[in-house]
Amino acid sequence: MREIVFLVVGATTPVGILAVNGSAFVMQHLDKFQVGIAVCALVSGLSLNGLTAWAALSRAERFAPQLVAEYRAWLIAAIVAFVIVFSALGAYWTYVSMQDPRRLPNIYAVLTALWLLFLPVLMTVVARRFKIGGAPAPSRGGVAVPVESARGERR
Repeated sequence: MREIVFLVVGATTPVGILAVNGSAFVMQHLDKFQVGIAVCALVSGLSLNGLTAWAALSRAERFAPQLVAEYRAWLIAAIVAFVIVFSALGAYWTYVSMQDPRRLPNIYAVLTALWLLFLPVLMTVVARRFKIGGAPAPSRGGVAVPVESARGERR
């Protein structure tokens, strides 16, 4: 255990030095990194929001399988639009907030980063509500009634 503590404490300073120097380099060349950072924000938003939206749809399907099966195409279109719009907004706000290195850190950059982190967390919390508060399986007289999924499979 002591070896791990010494390793972590000993590695913290060199990692910190590399992070500070890397940050200073990016700040000096921010105009060249601005588009790359915005693209990274877009990819991050698409992946985090897309994964979270997929999990939310899966949980919603368990909560209301017949409703999801009936409106599946509309739900997927709405989810795709939601993920693309909010990911693009995050990338745009990141690009705009990184225009002047003398004004960093600024409130817009911090709020954009918090938004990009908060939205997937919020979606996950909502999706877990479906799982926790999900409706029990339909039954008749104590016997479970099979429900067909969107693919026509019986559960």
